[in-house]
Amino acid sequence: MASHSSSDRDLLDRHAEALQLFTDRVHAVRDDQWSAPTPCTEWSVRDLVAHLTSEQLWVPPLVTEGLTVAEVGDAYDGDVLGDDPVAVWDRAAAGAREAFAAPGAFGRTVNLSYGDTAADAYCAQMVSDAVVHSWDLARAIGADEGLPEDLVAFTRREVAPYAKGLSQTGLFAPAVRTGKDADPQTQLLALLGRRV
Repeated sequence: MASHSSSDRDLLDRHAEALQLFTDRVHAVRDDQWSAPTPCTEWSVRDLVAHLTSEQLWVPPLVTEGLTVAEVGDAYDGDVLGDDPVAVWDRAAAGAREAFAAPGAFGRTVNLSYGDTAADAYCAQMVSDAVVHSWDLARAIGADEGLPEDLVAFTRREVAPYAKGLSQTGLFAPAVRTGKDADPQTQLLALLGRRV
């Protein structure tokens, strides 16, 4: 695949948009908010940003270098943010964007914790994760909680097939009931156990 197809370009656009959404919120964190709680009950703001940063750091070794999860090992475990969390996030996000945008990247297979996965499917999962955690971070720091409609629609399509099983992973709270007139963002967040 020498150049990106229109569907690949659309996915890359969604990926860049989702990372920018999270980036905007990371840049809005005040010094006194890093230890604040988030809707992810186990995580502070710093924990949440460290989680997303670690996820971005995994992308180049898996996509560009073709390493397996076992080969990367525990390189990105723990708090990867150091003394300048914002700069570390910015570098990690840029690296992930570059890895997915490289020619032929979406034609590759990546080795994830649950097995081999097409790189474009991995990218779609990363988009969804960034979108949902952007809301978590916005709620935690008192920023704008609105999510772009295209990213909400994308994420709903992405998570719908496996949403029912997410609470069994222990990483998501059970889905929350919503009224029939709930907007798409509220429906998405409720599906993923968020109380809006």
